Amino acid sequence: MYYSLQIVHTLALFLVLGDNFLADEMNLSILARASSLSTVFASRTLHRSIACRPISCSSVSYAPNSINPKTPLFLRPPIFTATLSDLQKWQNWAKSLASSVGSSFTESDNGPDSEILHRELNWLIEDALENPNSFQTRSEFEFDTVLQLRADLGDLYALWKQRIETRRPFQYIVGCEHWRDLVLSVEEGVLIPRPETELMVDLVCDVIKENVDLKGGLWVDLGTGSGALAIGIGRVLGDDGSVIAVDVSPIAVQVALFNVKRYNLQDKISVKQGSWFDPLTEFKGRVAGLVSNPPYIPSGHINGLQAEVGRHEPILALDGGEDGMSDLLHLCNGAAFMLQPGGFFAFETNGEDQCKFLVDHMESIQKNSFYDLKIVPDFAGIQRFVTGIRL
Repeated sequence: MYYSLQIVHTLALFLVLGDNFLADEMNLSILARASSLSTVFASRTLHRSIACRPISCSSVSYAPNSINPKTPLFLRPPIFTATLSDLQKWQNWAKSLASSVGSSFTESDNGPDSEILHRELNWLIEDALENPNSFQTRSEFEFDTVLQLRADLGDLYALWKQRIETRRPFQYIVGCEHWRDLVLSVEEGVLIPRPETELMVDLVCDVIKENVDLKGGLWVDLGTGSGALAIGIGRVLGDDGSVIAVDVSPIAVQVALFNVKRYNLQDKISVKQGSWFDPLTEFKGRVAGLVSNPPYIPSGHINGLQAEVGRHEPILALDGGEDGMSDLLHLCNGAAFMLQPGGFFAFETNGEDQCKFLVDHMESIQKNSFYDLKIVPDFAGIQRFVTGIRL
């Protein structure tokens, strides 16, 4: 995982109205929102003391706990009100708080500066207001105008205070992240999907163009988190193939299910709770494609992460063991057992050193398992992904 949100609709209500919500969603200007986190994560080094563990494909598959994901702010009903005057007072207070940060977060741990925080504040206003234009086009003669809000004004004060004082990630504040052409629900306990991970869907697009037989097969997303990769791949497959999304976290499983149902992909994507390959015993040697963005940060580097990441995002989705390679090696070894001949894999890593180590490992220890091994850069030119084909 790259280290670089209280009135809630029930899930059932959303599913009943899901198609309408989605149609409205795609017309929102906030779809253009770019991630603020993607540019502010520090780089990390790799220590090469590898501790391999055996492949586990046990028959144990845990049933998801009954956890109701929180509805993203912009999808909540506008059942609260505030006068334009009171909302402007809140905005001025929030701007002042953001401005007080200056560059201190950036200097401390490469966190967001005031400019980014002001941008986030504008997005929060867009999500919280039923009609953001009514606030943006205000005049001094309309201060008594009553506006409809999706959160109580007092909650907006509390949320912005959390953003600044505790460095709670903006995506957890509003309950969603914009990723590719998707708007995905996220909350505490679920890793926020990163922009560079979007490229893995493009890699899948490329490989199924070269081998159309893979399009009709079974694809697996291990460590699915919010379900981003599974949903992205499910949309690429169209009417063909199927996807299984796996995560050990019960919170992640329920959030992924929420997102899958929002995009009406529940007939194509199944979400299973379990550790890596554990829920996949029956599919051994039958998987057409395998993707994963696993934990890959060395344990000793966790405390040095940006506060938004290290303090708030799930350690389970970040910590890759002493050298960051534990889960990556487990995935490589498991891919040899799970993929069908000609099956494709793509794994995200911490960068060049991890990529090279994985390729060396597969060319030596697993030399009879894979071919066409490649290292693929991300948007910034960092060697980020390892791909290959099962012999």
